[in-house]
Amino acid sequence: DQDYLKHVVNQVTASRDRIAEIASANGLNSLPSATNFVAVDCGRDGAYATAVLKALIDLDVFVRMPGVEPLNRCIRISAGRKHDMELLEQALPDALAVAAKG
Repeated sequence: DQDYLKHVVNQVTASRDRIAEIASANGLNSLPSATNFVAVDCGRDGAYATAVLKALIDLDVFVRMPGVEPLNRCIRISAGRKHDMELLEQALPDALAVAAKG
């Protein structure tokens, strides 16, 4: 079903773009992606990225760590629906503030 496949690819692409926009609006950089997730560089070390990750999870936004150093300074955010991106947009500033307090 090529039409359905094209639709899903377009949705994932739009979600990746939205993740990058949300990251940028919060002073973070996202790594280029051709997958269903985006690695967002938290701009500090792995401990800080882990703190951001934990704060997001506490706010009911599930994210993961993409890997070992140097990617441990990133969080991995999966593509999602519009509502999921709205939740991320609301939660990320709060998670960054919690992580900054250490």
